[in-house]
Amino acid sequence: MSSITVLLAEDHQIVREGLRAMLNLETDMEVIGEAKNGRQAVELVSMMKPDVIVMDIAMPLLNGMEATRQILHAFPGSKVLILSAHSDDAYVAMVMGIGASGYLIKQTAAHVLPEAIRAVHQGKTYFSPIIAKRRDHQRQKARDQGELPGKAAPTLSAREMEVLQLIAEGKANKESAEELGISVKTVEKHRQSLMDKLNIHDTAGLTRYAIAMGIIENSVQVTII
Repeated sequence: MSSITVLLAEDHQIVREGLRAMLNLETDMEVIGEAKNGRQAVELVSMMKPDVIVMDIAMPLLNGMEATRQILHAFPGSKVLILSAHSDDAYVAMVMGIGASGYLIKQTAAHVLPEAIRAVHQGKTYFSPIIAKRRDHQRQKARDQGELPGKAAPTLSAREMEVLQLIAEGKANKESAEELGISVKTVEKHRQSLMDKLNIHDTAGLTRYAIAMGIIENSVQVTII
């Protein structure tokens, strides 16, 4: 029986090492690559075609949410298992809405990660137990009471997500343009589009939104606010 091939996408080296060591104990799994940012994750998936990608959300250069979106667009059959410190329902729904196969809370992931990898590899969805229980309760309540779905979050394009992350990381328009290989004018258009869609009209507000959505970590906030 062939092993389940796994790519780890996590910007903290000590966390990657811990995940690799844990998965190496599983006889049916093989970690074939590691990425320290979202762009590297997209590149490695293209080269290695892993069965399952374990994806952190808050990573530099390209966050895990946008990396997941790009991977699933290019390789629709990929299985992405999200790791995040965020567990609120709206956030989980948004990430799953882009096509992820599972969602684990970082604080408890070590206990269920191998089980989760096997599940998503088999085409199932998998959630940390506390999230799964909450989702089951909400679905049952909606069925019983005929509740209407909540208002959907604004839909941002792939480029808008990239610009949002660079804004939140403190990059000026010129720096963002150089990073993305586009003109300063195009960056300015994406920035204005973000403000219009999110009804946020300053850089600090966009930064707070990016942090709240888990696109960047709180540690980055100290350097830009």
